[in-house]
Amino acid sequence: MRITRETSGENLFSRIGRAGRLMVESFAFAPHVLLNRDARRTMLFQLYSTGIRTLPVITVVGLFTGMILGLQVGLALRKFNQEMYLGAAVMITLIREMGPFVTGICLSACVGSAMAAELGTMTVNDEVAALEIMSIPPVRYLVAPRMMALLVMSPILAFYACILGVMGGGLVGYTQLNVPFAQYMASAMSIAELKDLFTGLLKAAVFGVVIGTVSCHEGFETKLGAVGVGRATQRSVIISFLLILMFGYMITRLFYFDF
Repeated sequence: MRITRETSGENLFSRIGRAGRLMVESFAFAPHVLLNRDARRTMLFQLYSTGIRTLPVITVVGLFTGMILGLQVGLALRKFNQEMYLGAAVMITLIREMGPFVTGICLSACVGSAMAAELGTMTVNDEVAALEIMSIPPVRYLVAPRMMALLVMSPILAFYACILGVMGGGLVGYTQLNVPFAQYMASAMSIAELKDLFTGLLKAAVFGVVIGTVSCHEGFETKLGAVGVGRATQRSVIISFLLILMFGYMITRLFYFDF
């Protein structure tokens, strides 16, 4: 049993090491993606897949996240006759945490799972091995454009989700809590700082890199045919969820905790 545990631990650390190397190599190929016309075309398609195709999901999730926050926080503030601070509470929660978090969750479920399934299918069909035989680095051809697209689109989508969330909270405040929309927005804008915005955008960018790294790594590690593709897709979503939670906490503690 002890040997099995050691082997399992070594396998875990080796997978972490391979994932880290994959991330570093993908960023090393970033100049090629930006300078090569075919690579730019691939990245533009990935930008479209990551951004435009996920807009309906981000729209619904961002709007209703703000509405839920507005309703729950507003009901709590009503007990103390402090409804005028509803905008501040919704704004600070969304831009610091919930906006990047729900964006990361949506991207992991919509985009990361698709990446893992696509690359996993290519791996079990020996298409990745064929690229290596033709001296085409799979990381440069397959991973780098996806990683760049996620890095660019994640902060944009998180900012979009925050705007919709604030609007949703204002709608609930005006229609159900009798908070004037002008007062709601004045409260929201008075509490927001550039530090909060930059922290939220940084979180979103980190979440995008995490999703891209995990999804592409799980795709390349796929074995056992169609069953392996399903398992790789499942693992990519679960691991991405867990890492989003962990990195979200660590970034918040880094920027808002006085050591």
